[in-house]
Amino acid sequence: MTPTAPMPNFTDVLAAAARIAGRAHATPVITSRALDAHAGAGLLFKCEQLQRIGAFKFRGACNAVMSLDDTTATRGVVTHSSGNHGAALALAAQDRGIPCHVVVPDGAVRAKLAAIEHYGAILHRCAATIAAREAMCAKVQADTGATTVHPYTDPRVIAGQGTAALELLTAHPDLEALVVPVGGGGLAAGTALAARALAPDCRLYLAEPSGAADTARSFARGALDHDMVPDTICDGLRGTLGAINFEILRNAGAQVLTVDDTQAVAAMRLLWTRTKQLLEPSSATVLAAVLANPALFARRRVGIILSGGNVDLDALPALFALAGDAQP
Repeated sequence: MTPTAPMPNFTDVLAAAARIAGRAHATPVITSRALDAHAGAGLLFKCEQLQRIGAFKFRGACNAVMSLDDTTATRGVVTHSSGNHGAALALAAQDRGIPCHVVVPDGAVRAKLAAIEHYGAILHRCAATIAAREAMCAKVQADTGATTVHPYTDPRVIAGQGTAALELLTAHPDLEALVVPVGGGGLAAGTALAARALAPDCRLYLAEPSGAADTARSFARGALDHDMVPDTICDGLRGTLGAINFEILRNAGAQVLTVDDTQAVAAMRLLWTRTKQLLEPSSATVLAAVLANPALFARRRVGIILSGGNVDLDALPALFALAGDAQP
């Protein structure tokens, strides 16, 4: 995001919803009596794992791509991504018939890289650091003239991600709490914009892996704290919180709840067995956060945004072994 880029607002979320209508899915909301009993709360799950490319990321990418004027669009788009955003941007670009370049870090999940390539993107590999990703992205942009679509600080992306909460709160305006995962903060910030407009009394909670808890540290410090090396299997949440996202979330009074990898995988397994929905570990952090903090959610109606389901199936035995007999 450039310094002069405008702060997105709820009007932008509404515009995004109109722009992506008919392209992005209006995903279902499911419930589970077993999980309600387990949590002691009424849980409503917004199933973004059933979104196109298997994650909420298509909403923001689609909004960004479809908002480009025709001349700019012909030069294509570029981003850096560990997986879901790259696949989402690639598919949105494919829908519009324009080039897409995706910078991918070493160690990205194999299944997610395959999805990016499947949708026709040109891959550019780099070291697994934010600095390396951004440097490579800038080089590709300079070489091609493509428009950079940042995974989570682009205002168009934030507005697009907010359409998931827009759908959820329009259908269920009586929610008392809303829980979303947080990494870079695109989904969280977009959710905050929608929640403040539609349900100002609904409390927003951010689920974050303890091995990549820069958001929790930033909130505690009152300023961005990126002094970390991510150590978590929740690959979709390894990004550091963006400045614009931090500002939106602090203004919304969001609260961060951290969970460890074992809790996330145990929640992932529980979601699979109780709802028959396969979620990636990053997505399961939301249920893990609810179950780890029963006093916060007891007897409340809680909206939970399940962010994605692009798990590497070959890695499932190892993931479930990590959880062992742990109870979320």
